[in-house]
Amino acid sequence: QVQLVESGGGLVQAGGSLRLSCAASGRTFSYYLMGWFRQAPGKEREFVASIYWNSGITTYANSVKGRFTMSRDNVKNTAYLQMNSLKPEDTAVYYCAVRALGASDFGSWGQGTQVTVSS
Repeated sequence: QVQLVESGGGLVQAGGSLRLSCAASGRTFSYYLMGWFRQAPGKEREFVASIYWNSGITTYANSVKGRFTMSRDNVKNTAYLQMNSLKPEDTAVYYCAVRALGASDFGSWGQGTQVTVSS
């Protein structure tokens, strides 16, 4: 089992920046793909970014491409989401999740961290 703890959320003005962290523990050798997702009030959860744990290859949603950067520190077992040029529509609860090697979906999720962007 993998445990994930997000941190770094908060209130920021439009145009500002935040860096989210996702600390992982447990069966860390099973990591394959780590992702960030977000859910705004009244909306469905949506994909934000992902990173292959071994290669570091990243993928982004079109809505955040060029503004957000996902990275990971293999030694610290921590993933990051650097969010720049934040917009009010980025306001949501942000979750990190892990897809284990051989799994077909993201099976472990964190508790989420709130990001609020004021206009």
